[in-house]
Amino acid sequence: MDKHLQRLVEKYPDLQPIAGDVTAAADLLRDCYGRGGKALFCGNGGSAADSEHLVGELMKGYLRARPVSQDVRQRLLSVFPQEGDYLADHLQGALPAISLVSQTALITAYANDVAPDMIFAQQVYGYGAEGDVLVGISTSGNSSNVLQALRVARAMGLNTLGFSGAGGAMTALCDVAVRVPWQATADIQERHLAIYHALCAILEDAFFQD
Repeated sequence: MDKHLQRLVEKYPDLQPIAGDVTAAADLLRDCYGRGGKALFCGNGGSAADSEHLVGELMKGYLRARPVSQDVRQRLLSVFPQEGDYLADHLQGALPAISLVSQTALITAYANDVAPDMIFAQQVYGYGAEGDVLVGISTSGNSSNVLQALRVARAMGLNTLGFSGAGGAMTALCDVAVRVPWQATADIQERHLAIYHALCAILEDAFFQD
């Protein structure tokens, strides 16, 4: 078992039964990034905040410094001899990730002008490419706008990953479903956060060295 996953289940023994699903989630994202793809995240309320949080951990250093390669440094220096070293020193390796909850103007316009339950689905259609991963987060597993996004993702050839509680319609739309065995929203979200951190650490180890 990966060391980060081991630490997760030691801290939260109740997650041991879904350790295989967390591993499958890590594999799905690792394969996506290995092919040069990106991940899209969506959710509502606390799950919207989780979407933002995950993007923050993936797009910059989490537990590692993620320095850019010498090739990138030389490219920057070749174009900007004076500023190249500064730019290289202050850039970090990124795992491409987009939070679909951040687009305030688009979301409010689409909800008002078209359909509120399609605010994430439209962005999946616009941003997504075959082989990318859509990550839907819903403690109930039944958030309509997340379900619509997952449907569009599957039709467009994206892989789908879901984080939920013990039930919900979302599971049937996900290639990998991580279902926390709790019912209360706060309990589910607490464990979601721990799982996200483990996944980000696993992915960082896979793609970056200090």
